[in-house]
Amino acid sequence: MRIILTFILLIYLAKGDLLGQTKTITGLIVSEELEAIPAVSIHLKNSTIFGQTDIDGRFTIELPENTDSLLLSFIGFESTTIKFQEDCDTLEVILMVHVIYDFMSLGRINRLRKKRFKKLTSLHTKAYEKGIFKTEKPCYHQEFNPYFK
Repeated sequence: MRIILTFILLIYLAKGDLLGQTKTITGLIVSEELEAIPAVSIHLKNSTIFGQTDIDGRFTIELPENTDSLLLSFIGFESTTIKFQEDCDTLEVILMVHVIYDFMSLGRINRLRKKRFKKLTSLHTKAYEKGIFKTEKPCYHQEFNPYFK
């Protein structure tokens, strides 16, 4: 009887350790116009799809504990990689619309894209003030990726 109880206790403790190796992230993804984007794919480092946003742009995903970055992509929007902090459990992200710049040099295109990219922080604050986002400042870091270096 003692062996059975010990065995059950070991299984229970092992199960708790396995559950502790994941974390749940919830969030919202919107466009630059602060409108929800449905069906945004959420990838782990260009490979595994961990989830998609619902029709309201919201998502809930379970990630391995050591995950610190995600790739967000959707047709018509620029894919972006976000690197979030360890204690971050709510991601509220603004995706930039993919714009076609005809008859411009790549240098000028990158300058225009970077100008839009720099406005994302103020757009996040605006979304917070309107009640769209729950956090005043994002808990992730997003880098600008130029078309060429």
